Formats: sequence, structure tokens, C-alpha cells
Amino acid sequence: MPDLFGETDQHLASNVPDAARPLPDRLRPKTLADVVGQDHLLGPEAPLGRMLSVGRVPSMILWGPPGCGKTTIARLLAQDTNLFFQPLSAVFSGVADLRKAFEAAAQRRRKGQATLLFVDEIHRFNRAQQDGFLPFVEDGTITLVGATTENPSFELNAALLSRCQVFVLRRLDDAALEKLLVRAEAAMGRALPLTEAARAALRAMADGDGRHMLTLAEDVFLLSPPPPEPLDTAALPSIVQRRAPVYDKDREEHYNLISAVHKSLRGSDPDAALYWVSRMLDAGEDPTYLLRRLTRFAVEDIGLADPQALQTAIAAWETYDRLGSPEGDLAIAMLVIYLGTAPKSNATYEAYGAAKDAARKTGSLMPPKHILNAPTKLMKNLGYGKGYAYDHATEDAFSGQRYFPDEMARETFYRPPERGFEREINKRLEYWAKLRAQKQGKAE
Repeated sequence: MPDLFGETDQHLASNVPDAARPLPDRLRPKTLADVVGQDHLLGPEAPLGRMLSVGRVPSMILWGPPGCGKTTIARLLAQDTNLFFQPLSAVFSGVADLRKAFEAAAQRRRKGQATLLFVDEIHRFNRAQQDGFLPFVEDGTITLVGATTENPSFELNAALLSRCQVFVLRRLDDAALEKLLVRAEAAMGRALPLTEAARAALRAMADGDGRHMLTLAEDVFLLSPPPPEPLDTAALPSIVQRRAPVYDKDREEHYNLISAVHKSLRGSDPDAALYWVSRMLDAGEDPTYLLRRLTRFAVEDIGLADPQALQTAIAAWETYDRLGSPEGDLAIAMLVIYLGTAPKSNATYEAYGAAKDAARKTGSLMPPKHILNAPTKLMKNLGYGKGYAYDHATEDAFSGQRYFPDEMARETFYRPPERGFEREINKRLEYWAKLRAQKQGKAE
């Protein structure tokens, strides 16, 4: 491991024979122009490109997935601006390490040498440790470049974020990954022994992670003996393994994907919803979590537009409980398709919210006396139950009486749309409203 306060990883790497170094390390970019896939930040008119043109690097947070170039960019920023590059990993460091880093930076500053302190996995530091950076960032002792795979809004102190610019790095797309493969072939002096389809499959296996893709490519290059014919897509998985999807059940990616499921269903796109659900299951998501969210969707976004949606959700949940995976996965898929193709309505959700608001505002208003039970003589003498009309004994089984508190005007919370089954409900509500107006008019 490098000396965090003296030699950099680059210096140490120079003492290792080139052939002994892993391919990703040998192909580490020497200039920012060599970095692939991040032109939106590093191009001449992009934010970092403009800053470098005037020789200025502010404190910043580089937020992006693994293998997109965060560490490399930080090192090259220091190189291009003549800053001392001091790396630090939040995984292996504590308060004592931070104190030494700040002291070393202060000593270099007194000698006229500025420091770029690169902190990998900065979100791993706790709130108190993050606060420790503030005075040294503010007085210019260090230019802080933090790298994180997690959303800075959730994982970093607001005080630290306010002193840093956040730059979002992208996962490497197919074109960027292909550029890396071409460089790998140049470094190895021969072509990858893969068919075009297998080459594309190798890029897909990397899942946007350039470092992992170069590791996979190196495994193929080092096959012994070399394959007599280029490997096809069938042979490739026996040589290398796909990268595990970036997914953590209690982190942002989890919430991003379930949001994509929910909004795809709301937008009546069952194909997109199936894709996102498959992504979550493939990454190891608990199927019961998905079933709970899908059941919630049935009541929140479909409701009475299709009352069968809730029953289908419960049936799918019970089916999965009985069959397990993988057989029960089909019940989840069937439910996703049903929900995606069902008519949508949030009228129940809106009605419940409006009713809750009204309940909070009106406090402890009593029900009207005519709908109160009168089990005792005292209650009868007080008028409890007096004048109640038994609806089943009236014409159309509808009395039209008031059921809201006497001190409260009648409210309409439930407003069903003209979609699905709620179209029929609307007809009933309109009919009852007409009868209510007639009967209450006669009563007056």
C-alpha cells in the first residue's frame, strides 16, 4: 500500500516491471485527454475543462459508479495544475490519518507547494470526520477531491457539500469500452481472440466498469494455450464472469429502480416495468419487497378502476409464497403485466388524503344524533337514534339522510374518473346525488 503522506501510487508503480502490472494499471491514462466516457466534464467547453484552462481546481466531489475514472481524474487534475497528489482511502483511514494528512499539507503549503487531497470512498467517513475537513478546505490548506459511488446529497454533510462542487461521472458506454479494448490490444500487441458477438458480450459483461472490462480482457489474453479459433458467445462465459450489477438494497440504486418500476406501471408500460423488475430480481432483491410494492401500487394507482387488481396482487403474493423461486417469479411477472395494462385511478388515494385533512381540521365533531345508537333510556331521551331512516326499508334502498356532523357541510372526497370500473361507480354516485337532493328537498 502506498505511503499516504509521501510517495504516491504512481511512484510506487514505477518500481514494478511493466509486464508484472495488471492490464488496467498499465493502461491508466497519462493525460486527461486519454480519459474515455467523461467528455461532458473534461471537454474544452465542459466544467472541468474550462477550470483547467485557467489553471484553477476547486474542491469537489466526483460522484459516479465503479470503474468510471474517478481516481484517475483526480490524479491527473493534480498533475495538470502542479498540485501535490496525496491519496487517502476512507475505508482504511481514521482521525489520526486525517490529522497527519492536514499537517503534511500545511507543511508543504509553507514551502509554497499546494496539495490536492484525494479521498476515495469519502462517504465512508462519519459526520464528525467530514466536519474535520471544513477549516482546511476553507483556508486553502488543501484542495479536496472526494470520490463516492453514493449520492452525496444523502451521504455527505451539507456543510461539506456547500464548500465543494459536485461533478457526476457517467458509467462507460459501449463506445468508451470499445476504445479501451482497442488500447488493450495495442498494449498486448495482438487482437483479442473473440468473435464480434463475443467482443460485444464482453463489453456487456463489464456493465459500464472500464477497470473490470480490462481485467476480463486480460483473462482472455492470458489463456493458455491460446484458443485455435476466436471464442464465441457460448464459450466466453466459461472463461470470464459478468460483473455483478451495481445494487445495494439500502442505497440509492435500490430506490432508483423501484421508482422506475412504479412510474413505468403508472405510465401503463408493462414492458418497461418488467425490465426494471427483472433488473431488481437479477441483482438479488427480495421478491417479497417487490410484491409488497406492487400490491401498494394496486390500491394507490389503480384502486377501484379495476378492483380485481388488488385481488390479483394478493393471489400473486400467495402463489410466490407457495412456489418460491424460480417458479413463483412468473407470478410476479404476471402481476406486473396485469398492473401495467389495467386502467389507472388514484381517486381512492386522493379521497383518503382529503378525508384525513378534513378529519384533522374538524377535530371532535359528533355524528348527527339520528345515526347514533341508543342502548339506554337516557340516550333515547337525549334524542339518540331519533328520526333514523332504515335505508333497506325505503324506496331504492336509499334514504338520502345526512351522515356528516351537523356543524359540517357535506364534503365530496371521492371523485372517480371516467375510466374502467369507476365509470360504473360514477353512474351510481350521480344517481344517489340526484335522489339525495330530491329527498332532502322534500324533507325541508
